[in-house]
Amino acid sequence: MIRPLIALLVALCLAAPVAANPALEAVIADNLEGIEKPSRRTVEPLVSRIAATGPEGLELLSAWANRALGVTEDGRLLIVEGGTATDAVTGQPVPGADPKMLRPNSGVRGVIESALVAGEIASPDPARRAAALASIARDGTAEHLEALRTAAPEQEPALAAQRMRVTNLLAIRFDPDPAARVAAIEGMAGDVGLDFRAALNPLLATTRIAAPAEPQANIARELTVGDDDFPREAAIALLTTQGTLQPRLTPADQRNALAANIVDGAVGGIPVADLSDQAARDRAYEALEAAGTVSPAATEAEADAAIKAHRFFETYAEPNSDVTDAARAAQTRAQVRLAAMTGIDLGLDALSLASIYFLAAIGLAITFGVMRVINMAHGEFIMMGAYTGYAVQTMIANRTLSLAVALPLAFAVTFGAGVLLYRLVIRHLANRPLETLLATFGVSIALQQLAKNIFGTQARPLTAPAWLEGAITVNDVISISSIRVAIFVLALLFLGLFLFIMKRTRLGLEVRAVTQNPGMAASMGINPDRIAMMTFGLGSGIAGIAGVAIGLFAQVTSELGQQYIVQSFMTVVVGGVGTIWGTLAGAGLIGGLSKVIEFMNPANTLAAQTFMILFIIIFIQFRPRGIIPQRGRAAEA
Repeated sequence: MIRPLIALLVALCLAAPVAANPALEAVIADNLEGIEKPSRRTVEPLVSRIAATGPEGLELLSAWANRALGVTEDGRLLIVEGGTATDAVTGQPVPGADPKMLRPNSGVRGVIESALVAGEIASPDPARRAAALASIARDGTAEHLEALRTAAPEQEPALAAQRMRVTNLLAIRFDPDPAARVAAIEGMAGDVGLDFRAALNPLLATTRIAAPAEPQANIARELTVGDDDFPREAAIALLTTQGTLQPRLTPADQRNALAANIVDGAVGGIPVADLSDQAARDRAYEALEAAGTVSPAATEAEADAAIKAHRFFETYAEPNSDVTDAARAAQTRAQVRLAAMTGIDLGLDALSLASIYFLAAIGLAITFGVMRVINMAHGEFIMMGAYTGYAVQTMIANRTLSLAVALPLAFAVTFGAGVLLYRLVIRHLANRPLETLLATFGVSIALQQLAKNIFGTQARPLTAPAWLEGAITVNDVISISSIRVAIFVLALLFLGLFLFIMKRTRLGLEVRAVTQNPGMAASMGINPDRIAMMTFGLGSGIAGIAGVAIGLFAQVTSELGQQYIVQSFMTVVVGGVGTIWGTLAGAGLIGGLSKVIEFMNPANTLAAQTFMILFIIIFIQFRPRGIIPQRGRAAEA
C-alpha cells in the first residue's frame, strides 16, 4: 500500500510545474509588457532587476540580447536555441512551442550586455571574471564602474590588480567626484599603458577662446599674439570663428568694392582723390556697410581694435583644475618612463640584432684568424644551413623535433661543404689573398645558382615551433619576439662553446699555435694544413647553424646569405680581425648603431645602411685594427 502511494506522489511532483526561480518569475509577471516592448530610457531598471535574480536571470538576459528569447500567447518566456525551446524560468523543455521572437534594438541590447558583463564579475569561474574585466576595459561605462565598486572583493591577486586598474580607468572617465578622479589618476601615476594615456588625453585637451577679460574656466595658459604658436592671423581667425569679428576684408576685395560703388566721383561720401589713404578707404567701406551696399567685413583697423580689446586663452575641456593638474603630472611622469622604456626596448632590439650578426660573423672571424682567408662564400654557407632546415621540415612534421634535427645536420652539411671547399680551392691558393677572394666569390655565385636550380627562386618557409611563436611582452612598450631571444641564447652558447674549444681542448691548443706561428707549430709535430682544414670546416659549420636561426624569421632564398655577408664583414673588421671578443664587440657596436639610426630615421632603411657604412669608414681611419685587435705574433703575421 505504501509503495503505490510513493509512486503516485513522485508522478504528481514530476507533473507539477517547476518554479526554479520565484524571484525571476515575479519580475517577468510584473514586467512582461516592458520585456515585449522595451525602451532604451526605461529598460535599465528592469534589466537590473532581472540580473539580480541570479544565473537564470543572466541566462534570460543573454538570450534576450542575442535575440533568442520568445514569448508565447499565454505570456511564457522561452529561450530558443538550436531549434529547442526551454522555459526561461524553469529551464524545462517546451516541445512544439511556436513563440514570437523578441527583437530588441541596439540601445536595449547595449543595456543588457552591460548588465551581463557586470554580472560576470561575480562569477565563481576566474576565467569568466577575467573575460568580464577585459570586456569592461575595452568598452566600459559608468554602470560598470558602479558594478566594480559594489562587487565582492576579488580573491585572485592577478585579477584583483586587473580589477583595480579597470576601476581606476573608469573612475577617471566617469566618476562625478573630482577627488575620486584625482585619486584614480594618482593611483596610476607612472603607468605607460596605452589605455591610461588615452584616458588622460581628453582631460588635457584644450580649446582656444577670446574674451575681454579672464574667463571663469580652467585655464591652461594665456596666449600672446605674435608668438610663434599664435600669430596675428590665428588671433583674427579665432575672433572670426567666435563671431566677435566680421570676416576679414582683404585689400583686393576692398579695392574692388570701392571701385564698384563710385557715385559722382565719391565713394560713401569720400572723394575718390582721397582714397589713396588707408584710413579713408576704411571710412568709405564702413559707409557702404551702413548703407547696406556691401557685405559687412572687418577692416585692418577693426581687426587691430578687436585684438586689443580681447585676451586669448587656452582652456581645458575638463572644468576642474585639480583633475587637470593631476593628469598633467601623471602624463609627464608617463612620458619620462615611456622614454626610458623606449630606450630599453631599443636596447633589446639592438642586442637581438647583435646576436644575429655575431652568429653570422663568428665563422668568418675564425677562418680569417687562422688562415688569413677572406671567404666570400661565407654567406652561401648561411644560405645552405637555412635550406637544410627547410628540407628537414618537409620530412619531419613536428616543428620542435625538426629544429632539433636541423641544427646539427646544418652544421654537418656546411662543415662538409667547408672542408670540401678548402681541399679543392683554398689550400691551393695559400698566401695568395687576392686569388682566394676571387675564387671564393666565384664559388659564391655558383652556390647561389645551384640553390636556385634545386629549390627554385621562390622563398621557402622555415616555420618556428609553437613555443617560439609570439613575443615576451613586459608592457605596451617593451617587447621582444621569442625567436630573437632564442637566437640570443644560441649566440651565448656558441660563444661559450668556442671559448671551451679554444681554451680547454687539444684542437684549440693546436689552432692557437698555428695562429701564432705556423712554422714553429709544424716543427712541434702539428699539421698546419689539417688544422686549417678543421678550422675552415668549423667556421663553415657555425655559419650553417646561423642560417637555420636566421631562416626562422627571414625568407629563405638563394640570396639569403648576401643579406648578411656585408654585415658579417663589417662586424669582423670593426671588432678586430681574428678575435672572438673583437667579433662580439663589433656585433654589439654594429647592431646598436643600426637600431639607433633606424630609430632616428625609421622611414628610410637605405639611409640607415648608408650612414652605417660612412661610420665604419670613419671608424677605421682612427682604429684600423678594430676595437680589440690581435696581439703578439698573430698580429704581425
